[in-house]
Amino acid sequence: MTERTTLSRRAYLASSGAAATVGLTGCLGIGGSGGRDSLSVAYMPIFPDLQYFVMEQEGYFEEVDATIEGREFTDGPAIVQAYGGGELDVAMFGIVPSMIVIDRGIPAKVTAANIKEPMAILAHEDLQALWDEHGADAFAVWEEQKGRKFRFGTFPQGSVPDVLLRYWLQQEGVDTSTVDILEINGANAVWQAIANGEIDGSSIMEPVPTRADRANVPVSTFKLASEIMPGQPAAVTLMSDDVRGTDVATQFLEQHVRATEFIQTNPEPTADIVEQGIGMDADQALSALQGPLSNFVTDPREIENGTKIFSRFANENGQIDQRLSLDQIFDYSVYDSL
Repeated sequence: MTERTTLSRRAYLASSGAAATVGLTGCLGIGGSGGRDSLSVAYMPIFPDLQYFVMEQEGYFEEVDATIEGREFTDGPAIVQAYGGGELDVAMFGIVPSMIVIDRGIPAKVTAANIKEPMAILAHEDLQALWDEHGADAFAVWEEQKGRKFRFGTFPQGSVPDVLLRYWLQQEGVDTSTVDILEINGANAVWQAIANGEIDGSSIMEPVPTRADRANVPVSTFKLASEIMPGQPAAVTLMSDDVRGTDVATQFLEQHVRATEFIQTNPEPTADIVEQGIGMDADQALSALQGPLSNFVTDPREIENGTKIFSRFANENGQIDQRLSLDQIFDYSVYDSL
């Protein structure tokens, strides 16, 4: 895990003015942000967190009356741990890890979506051909022909890509025992496993589907999340209870909306931001941004349907102890106040 800190202009001016009056206190509540001088924001270098990178690169954090302390994490479980330790105010990460935070009784709720339906099921061209003839029995035929099970590789169990994969297999009547599901940390690692022939398919977000579709590999996009689960959630914006009632929460979501609109209307500059922040070649990023998986949103209601399914599935598979309701997961008030 690495950390970066971004100081907004308004927060700097507010704290400087206060320092001139009362000295350098370093306490919370100096600025005009409803009792907050800083906001610790967790994010991951992934496509579904693109709003964070736009807000940072375009200077939108300057419109927030607090210092934005950006903390980069490589995986959701690490963010859950940091949230449990009281280190974070806001986290931009997966809906399932967000549910885990809430299920553990940590006072936080989802205030915004980042993207909907961003995943694709990738599969080897041989499996796709078998599917045309045999449907879900294709996995059994694959094993007969290849002498081994079909190998999916995706993020660790309980992650959004993993849950979507297992949900799709369940909907198709495929027992997970008939395939191998390998846990891989990070989108780049998933892509390398595809490129090296170590896995036969995946459930994954951009940039991997675009890379696979454009590369000379036998694995390509097979099913879109929109076909499997309309309103499928992925990364969301989770806020602690003591943040959501402040001006800073509203200001943050205002800039989130602004970033979403920037992504939707400025694909080429956004592609450059993707290259800088996430490490995907700008040319490929532009293709991904213009493709069917780049459904960036802010309104949390856009992902309600998929969130219900994810809550049930996560509960049945032991990721969360209770099946969380939408009211337990979401706080719509911040978005509705915009």
